[in-house]
Amino acid sequence: MVACLSLTFLPFTSQAENAPVTSAMANPKPAESAEVKTLELRLNEISSMDKTKLKASEKKALRKEVRSIEKKLKALGSGVYLSGAAVVLIIILLIILL
Repeated sequence: MVACLSLTFLPFTSQAENAPVTSAMANPKPAESAEVKTLELRLNEISSMDKTKLKASEKKALRKEVRSIEKKLKALGSGVYLSGAAVVLIIILLIILL
């Protein structure tokens, strides 16, 4: 078991030592990052608004806008999301294997 674990955590050297290292993550496109910044700026602007003087229909429109911006941000963002059940399963497997 120790040999198996040590083989998984030890780095292996390849024959192509002088090859350029490329990352698995792609560089974010400038247009996407600018779009993300503008969306976040709009969210901050909405959250800092004084909503007490707005009508119900205006508040509803703002809520819809916030939801659509959050959906766009989730679509633009690339991340790994784990559910609670997945985390519990991983912990149980680690306990069993170790």
